[in-house]
Parts: sequence; structure tokens; C-alpha cells
Amino acid sequence: MHIERTLKKVIIEANNVFKVLLITGPRQVGKTTILKNIQANTRSYISLDDIDIRMAAKEDPAGFIDSLKLPVIIDEVQYAPELFPYIKVLVDSSNEKGSVWLTGSQQFSMMKNISESLAGRMAIIELQGISQAEEEKRPNTPEFIPTKDIIRQRREIAQEISKEKIFHRIWRGSYPEMVINNANQWKLFYDGYLTTYIERDVREYLKIDDLMKFKKFMKVSANRTGQLLNFREISKEVKVTEPTIKSWFNVLEATGIIKLIYPYYKNTTKRILKTPKFHFMDTGLCCYLGHWLNPEVLEHGAMSGAFLESFVVSEIYKSHIHNSTIPSIYYYADKDKKEVDLLIEQNGLLHPIEIKKTSSVRNSGFKGFDYLKNLSTPIGHGAIICFQKSVIPFNNEIDIVPIGLI
Repeated sequence: MHIERTLKKVIIEANNVFKVLLITGPRQVGKTTILKNIQANTRSYISLDDIDIRMAAKEDPAGFIDSLKLPVIIDEVQYAPELFPYIKVLVDSSNEKGSVWLTGSQQFSMMKNISESLAGRMAIIELQGISQAEEEKRPNTPEFIPTKDIIRQRREIAQEISKEKIFHRIWRGSYPEMVINNANQWKLFYDGYLTTYIERDVREYLKIDDLMKFKKFMKVSANRTGQLLNFREISKEVKVTEPTIKSWFNVLEATGIIKLIYPYYKNTTKRILKTPKFHFMDTGLCCYLGHWLNPEVLEHGAMSGAFLESFVVSEIYKSHIHNSTIPSIYYYADKDKKEVDLLIEQNGLLHPIEIKKTSSVRNSGFKGFDYLKNLSTPIGHGAIICFQKSVIPFNNEIDIVPIGLI
């Protein structure tokens, strides 16, 4: 089963402009697969996951680059940042576009070297797990912003999806292997994923001796997805220092495991909360870490609303980055306990989004986004994303939108 990735078109277009492409994102989201599918028979391939190849690249980067057969894919390039200056020399010797494609499961150890070596020569493109639109083979699906035009475009191609199917997707996750195999061997997959992630990405960077502490940290964090980031509480629960927890969150973010959503500050009041929220980008991994072992228990459990919110935020974020746009996304919360789950800023407007685990918004007590008018930025068309079966207006400024449309 082959799933066409939205990002394919972006990669092909970038390849005609830049000499080097770097695809970043978490492990096993399909970075290498998408590159091989585009040019499977015309590129050589080499992986720095192989320890012998990695050591050769680190000990003699000049010789390693000289030995490459172009065009080439170099996988997991973060393991040998010594290569970047020599890649610069290589691509500067020719006007050829797209001769070097790179993948990296982490960003933190690469960006300084990239900015110094390959600025202006390289496109950096992020890939996450398979989106609903990709799974359902919806071609040319635009990034999600709750404008009337985009809601109408998506409504014409989206499928109606039951609440049970949505919670199965939340529990299953979006890693290609889980999507393609319909969560077959779910626990075995995530067992291996967590071990590989910690052993190869986290340990390599943080030099952690007590890996059990880090595993506990990930489990504690998973059960707080969609909440405000509270270093103090997590440090008490994990029994490590606050600075350690901060450094560990930096790693989760840099490796694409979580996304921090910051509060919107441009306002006329000082009553706004300033602590970021965090969301796991793959809810399947989050369910595994939190011991939610099947979708039925998850749907009726205490964390169902938080997992649903993280799922929707992840889908919206993927709809943007897979179309090669970096969304300006925020949340709103003030000291009067008024909240908005997501704000998307575009073209001088803030588009508010509320995420609800209901199919009857009109009976949920939701009254709209009028309190956002205190902000200095004009408020655009908004949406309530829920289990409603079709798009219907809440009022002239807000639509009720099915989760399956995202």
C-alpha cells in the first residue's frame, strides 16, 4: 500500500531551485521513503545510522564527500555535522541543482553548522506523520485555516468519519507503518520506536546515564499533552531537577516529538497567561506512553479530550508544513479563565479555533469568541471543530466543522 505524501510536490519544486535539500522530522515518518519514491533509480544512498559509515564520515569528512556518487541521499546526517563544510565545497563547484539530499531526525545538532556552511544553498523541509488528507487520498488539500473559502474547498473533498474511527486514528498514531498496517503489532512497534529513539537520538545528544528516568519523563509528559508546560510539577514527579526537565523538553521539541504552542501576546490587556502549551505530534506514541491500550478505553477515558485536542492541533500543523508553510499558531488564555484552543494568524487576521468532544455544540455552553475583540489584531472567521457530521454555521463569523474535514 502506497500513500502519496503532500510534501512530494514541494520537494520536487525545491529541487529545481536549491543545490541541497534537508528533510527533517521524527524517526520513521517516511523521510527516506518519500525521497526514494521521487528518485528511486537515479540516486545513490548512504546511511549514517551504520556505525562504520558514520565513523568514516566523522574521521575523514573530506575523503567521505569525495567518494560519493552524485546525486546522493545521505540519511541521518545529524550524526556527522563535520560533513557540512565539505558539502558546501562540493555543491559550490557546480551549478547543478539538487545534487545532495539529506535527512535528519534531529535539528539541534545541525542548525549551527548549516547556518555557517549552507545558508542560501539549502532548503530545509519538515515532514511529520501521515495526515488524514494523505490517508484518505485527498489530492491538493490546502493548509487548514478556518476561512469560509478553505472550509468550502475541504468540505468538497473530505469524507465523513465516525467518532469511533477518529479515536482509532488517535490511538493508532500517524507513523506510516501503523497507518499502512492498520495498527497491527501496535505495542511491538512503539516498544521498538521508544527504544530506538532514546538509544540513538536522546542518548547521543544528552549523554544520559539513567535512561529509565528519561522514559519516566516521557510517560509523565504524555499524560499532560495539551496542558500548560509546568517544569516544576514534572520535575517533582520524575525526581530530576527543573533545568534537566527543560533540557529534555528541548530535545523532544527539536526531534519533532512535541510542538510548543505559545500564547498570543499582542493585546491591550496584561491579564494574558504567558506559559506555553505542548502537544505530542503523534497521539499513538502518546497513547502508548500513557498506557491507553485500545481506542475504546481511550474514547471513554479521562484523557480523551486532551488527546483529541492534540490530534487536531497535529493535523492542522501537518496541513501547513506538508504544504511548505510555517503556520503562526498560538493559543489564548487569560486570568478570567477565558480560553481559545488555537489561534492562526494570517494576513493580519487572527482565526480562532475551539476543539470540542461533542456533536452538539449548541448545547455545550459555547458562546463565541467575543472576548477576543480586546486584542489589538482583528479577528477573522473562526471554527468549532467537533464530531458534527457536516459543516454548519454557528453564526456569521463561526462555522461548526467536522474533525474529519481537517
